[in-house]
Amino acid sequence: MNIYVSNLSFNILDDDLKNFFTPYGEVSSAKVIMDKFTNQSRGFGFVEMPDDEASRKAISELDGATIDNRNIKVAEAKPREDRPSGGGGGGNRGAGGAGGGFNKGRW
Repeated sequence: MNIYVSNLSFNILDDDLKNFFTPYGEVSSAKVIMDKFTNQSRGFGFVEMPDDEASRKAISELDGATIDNRNIKVAEAKPREDRPSGGGGGGNRGAGGAGGGFNKGRW
């Protein structure tokens, strides 16, 4: 089961996240999501556990737990929704039109 963990302290690393879940069973992977520009934690991560029963127990016992002075939220991860690619929006940028300029004769 894939587990979503949020409200993590920015000091938490992948190994720390894994260690929170290992008392409940085998952890296949644990990943704190990092900002690609600053390389700082974004305050959430994902844990993968192969045993669904162990996963559910970890979720129920760790949800709301205080870790590094923060109450973490733990839930089953939802599948990512497809997001449209491309920038979208912005509308009518740079589309000038007639007019503008400086009229010297009208002071």
